[in-house]
This record gives sequence, C-alpha cells and structure tokens, in this order.
Amino acid sequence: MPFTGQPHVRIARPSRDLAAAERFWADGLGLTVLFRADAGREPGTHDLLMVGHPDASWHLELVHGGDHPVEPRPTDEDLLVLYLDGPVAEETVDRLEEHGGKRVVSPNPYWNEWGVTVEDPDGYRLVLCRRGWSNS
Repeated sequence: MPFTGQPHVRIARPSRDLAAAERFWADGLGLTVLFRADAGREPGTHDLLMVGHPDASWHLELVHGGDHPVEPRPTDEDLLVLYLDGPVAEETVDRLEEHGGKRVVSPNPYWNEWGVTVEDPDGYRLVLCRRGWSNS
C-alpha cells in the first residue's frame, strides 16, 4: 500500500496528571474525550486519555503511569499549532488559563506575531495561530 496523505495522525505525549490534562484540552480548549483507559495495576498497561474532534484526522494521546513511566520533557519548540484562519478569541485563551494553562511568550517571534502560545499543565505548548494553512 503506498503512503498517502490520508492516514490518521496520533500525537502521543506523556502526562504527569491526566485529570489536569483533560481539564486543559477538553474543558479549556473544547476538544472531545474520544477514549479513556484506566490501567489499574495490570502489568504492561498505562492510563490513557485521547482527545480531539470526532471528525478530525488527528487526535492527541496522553499517557500516564505504567511499568516504565515517562516524565514529560517538553522544550520551547515542542508545539502543537492549530491554524484558526481567523482571530484568536480572548475568551478561549482565558478559558485555557482558567483550566490550567499558562500564556507564554514564544522564543520564536513568528508565533508571537501570528498567534498566542499557551503551555498545557505538562509544559507542552499549544499555539493558536490566526493564519490559515493548506498543504495544496
């Protein structure tokens, strides 16, 4: 099967606290909880939260715990950029901050000019960009 632009994209990240992550991504940004798994104490398993839009071709997977837990290690350039093709609503940024996010200045002036950068509770950065994007 040839590789095309049609595959679904999963962005997977470790999380310190899935409840805090859910408040930010679902309650703050408005994504839908697509799947959740509580591993309990079963060997080889971990707690999992998947958020996104049901009709999108991508989702965010957040993982916690397991036999070999991984601590989040985001950098200033670990970005999830959402191209809104319009203004960034201040109410959205306020809601993200009310749900555990922290508005930050990006070290890249491009994102400061064209959007708003908000750190999630694990320190990963979400950029809400007012520009549009197309691969075609």
